Amino acid sequence: MASELSSENQTDSPVTAESPAAPRKGLRRRSFMQALGGVAGGVAVMAGATRAKAGNSWDSATDLSDEKLMEMYTKMLKSRWWEEGMKDVFLKGDDKMYGVCHLYIGEEAVAGGCIGALNDDDYIVSHHRGHGHLINKGGDLDKMSAEMFFREGGYNKGFGGSMHITDVSKGILGMNGIVGVSHILGAGAAYGIKVRGGKQVAVSFGGDGSVNNGWFYGALRNAALYKLPFISVIENNGFQVAIPTTETISVRDLSQIGKGLDIPSYTVDGQDIFAVYAVMKRAVDRARNGEGPTLIEAKTHRFYDHAGMARAKIGTLGAFGLPYRSDRDVHAWIANDPLPKFKNALINLGLLDEKKAAALEADVKKQVQASIEFARKSPMPKQEIGLSNVFAQGTVSPSQLHA
Repeated sequence: MASELSSENQTDSPVTAESPAAPRKGLRRRSFMQALGGVAGGVAVMAGATRAKAGNSWDSATDLSDEKLMEMYTKMLKSRWWEEGMKDVFLKGDDKMYGVCHLYIGEEAVAGGCIGALNDDDYIVSHHRGHGHLINKGGDLDKMSAEMFFREGGYNKGFGGSMHITDVSKGILGMNGIVGVSHILGAGAAYGIKVRGGKQVAVSFGGDGSVNNGWFYGALRNAALYKLPFISVIENNGFQVAIPTTETISVRDLSQIGKGLDIPSYTVDGQDIFAVYAVMKRAVDRARNGEGPTLIEAKTHRFYDHAGMARAKIGTLGAFGLPYRSDRDVHAWIANDPLPKFKNALINLGLLDEKKAAALEADVKKQVQASIEFARKSPMPKQEIGLSNVFAQGTVSPSQLHA
């Protein structure tokens, strides 16, 4: 339950931080933290030097309104159950689903906490595991499901599939199968913001493997040089496909990579949406104030295989028996599932009870099933559509493909 934050000045002696009481709708900060039990206690334990620099994370988290908290939780539910729905559709085989699918299940608190701290007009750049990012940016489940079915009613009219679903109108500058390129695209967007004199920020998401290439380094280097409104988020789920991160890079906390460029860098518990939000909020405020980039590493875990449905079962959370990881570790991560942690926090705050929580979850599942039915009824793309977008204007006639 503990949430760990670290910065370049972290010491080895953790202390318990208690900040002065600050009311929010009659609820003092101390009682707010007590209501959340171990989660809040874990957030409050950090190194002295880190606390001085980052502050108690609840200084940021307690600015969330009841409405915002419920919105974040609902999007988290949508992310979880939409992907669970897609998983079951793949496994049943009735719809003859095909294509690559990278599930984000288990990592939802990262997208929820990060995007929850953004404005609607802020930019994000995603990667190959980006369904949760799109949903938290306000993605339409019907269009997402239709895209998974490669139907005309999909976000990209069936051209994108799982790995490239996107909605530019919501400030999403694409999902990408090229590992690490999201960072350089995000830094480019941040440069554009600075040139225009705007107050937006640009955020890139990448896995732990994305730090091992020039795209990542180039993005950080130039963002630091030009003080760009850029935030790089590393979703460290511990594996690069089937290779443990510990076997590909010597740095235990990937946030430490930012030290050489004098970029404020933090490692946070990616299973705790409040801790993620708090660190992200501080990074966003820095960026909007012209203070430059921030690097955030979120420690998290995917409950399923890298891609596809290997060892997954219908109606069962998590994939077990995979040769490259321990089932015991997977069970431990599922015990730290971000969804029930968030739900219990909202119950303790009086925003939910078990009956309301069950009703909300049931409603989300209905929306997911409705989106799947929408996808099934959506027309197949016409054959000639496959030759569109070849030129900047117009389409190619099928006859040109034959002598």
